[in-house]
Amino acid sequence: MTSPFKKKYIIPVVASALLFVGVSFKDDFFEIAKQIEIFTTLFKELNKNYVDETNPGDLMDKAIKGMLVSLDPYTVYFNEQDVLKFKINNTGEYTGIGATVTRKEDRLIIREPYKNFPADKAGLKAGDEIIQIGDILLSDFKDDASQLFRGAKNTKIDIKYIRQGKTNATQIILDEVAIKSVPFFGKIDDKTGYIVLSRFNQKASLETKEALEQLKREGVERIILDLRGNPGGLLNEAVNICNLFVPKDEIIVTTKSRIEKHNNTYKTSREPIDTAIPLAILVNGMSASASEIVAGALQDLDRAVIIGSRSYGKGLVQRPVDLTYGTQLKVTISRYYTPSGRCIQALDYAHKDKNGVAIKTEAKNYNAFKTRKGRTVYDGGGIQPDIELEETKWSSITQALQKNDGIFNYATVYYYKNPNLGNQIPTFTDADFQDFKQYLKTQKFSFDTETELALKNTLAVAKKEKIDESINLEYQQLLNVLQKSEENLLDKNKAEIKNLIVDEIIKRYQYQDGLYQYYLKNNSEIKKATSVLNNNTEYKTILKM
Repeated sequence: MTSPFKKKYIIPVVASALLFVGVSFKDDFFEIAKQIEIFTTLFKELNKNYVDETNPGDLMDKAIKGMLVSLDPYTVYFNEQDVLKFKINNTGEYTGIGATVTRKEDRLIIREPYKNFPADKAGLKAGDEIIQIGDILLSDFKDDASQLFRGAKNTKIDIKYIRQGKTNATQIILDEVAIKSVPFFGKIDDKTGYIVLSRFNQKASLETKEALEQLKREGVERIILDLRGNPGGLLNEAVNICNLFVPKDEIIVTTKSRIEKHNNTYKTSREPIDTAIPLAILVNGMSASASEIVAGALQDLDRAVIIGSRSYGKGLVQRPVDLTYGTQLKVTISRYYTPSGRCIQALDYAHKDKNGVAIKTEAKNYNAFKTRKGRTVYDGGGIQPDIELEETKWSSITQALQKNDGIFNYATVYYYKNPNLGNQIPTFTDADFQDFKQYLKTQKFSFDTETELALKNTLAVAKKEKIDESINLEYQQLLNVLQKSEENLLDKNKAEIKNLIVDEIIKRYQYQDGLYQYYLKNNSEIKKATSVLNNNTEYKTILKM
């Protein structure tokens, strides 16, 4: 039953909402006021009359999220706990354990502990499954478990975790964790520098500037900026990073909206570090948002050669709006456009197919644009590289392995079978690859490809209709054929899969730093970028210099 206190304050709150709506949305006042009144009446009567006790907060949370899901995946509602996490992502600083974790059913999986941070100091390794934090069993805790790791610096938290089937205990001591935007930079050769930019938080441009200046002091005359896997972040930091390489007052990105105040042009505002140093930028299908602003702007200005595969295509601009009681709305307000006029956004959320999936522009409908020196570039979502590398595009079978942790889980097993590898680079032979395939079989690994899921759904429907016995033989035959096909795909994409396994194994022994050191000499995209930068004629030909 709803308390009298809750009932008493529903009407005044709605009245205030209507007043606000009337001021801010005069053109649609009647329709908006009408819909709010309908919803408020429904919400009040539901809480008052429903047969069981309701949770008004939970109902409202679901109602808000249900409303927003019909728009785009970036317009989201943050409760008080979410607001804290959002601020952490933007500032790059928080008190915590210093590890990437994911929730899986009743446990937290350590994906990657960062060197010398609390989780690492406590002895936690990638693949460890946390089952208890303090006195709380995660099987009994359905909310965001990361909040259980919050506290002041030096707070001690006891945890229990499973490693290789055995339950262990340790204690994590919380500390300040600075999430670096530039986790690594170094020299590929005497004249070529390499900078990894992994996120755009408030320190992104400063850290990139410091890395660039340090490399130049060490004699570097060419730069590779690695934006692969960078999901984006702060817009102003993308502009500032471009400003390191282009002059003051250069247009980097434009935002366009139906609301005039959200139409903006962002220009560089500082003196650059180096406007002439040859520059290559690496992108892939997971480079998004601010990464695409940097790559797109420097491509349009003919300032850098872009190498890799087409970027993600996240060109929708969000703005946080503070709400009452410490909550927040992150709302899409406009779209990004590169200096040549290209829209970065790939998916059209205003137009969806019969399954409710946003429509993506077909290549035949891409529009052509011109860079400053007259090169032709295209829209269609994301940034298309000047040099596209097929090896950067994952096959469907590899995507399935990554999505369902086939490679991650195998690397965990490999690590404990080979505890003394240390700083050595693993030699992953064809025999090792056969061992990997056998591991997938013994674990009954499910690739969950579209075909496999469709087949399983067919059997599920057949069971529901009680006709599964009559089709079971045919089902098993199809499943066997499908599994054989998946095994063939594993062999067909062996080189690609082996590279990813080696990458994951290196991280287990040598952390991120070791992986980047390995990349300097062995990564195909970096090799290609180095080759282009070392060939001044090719570099200038691409950019029409």
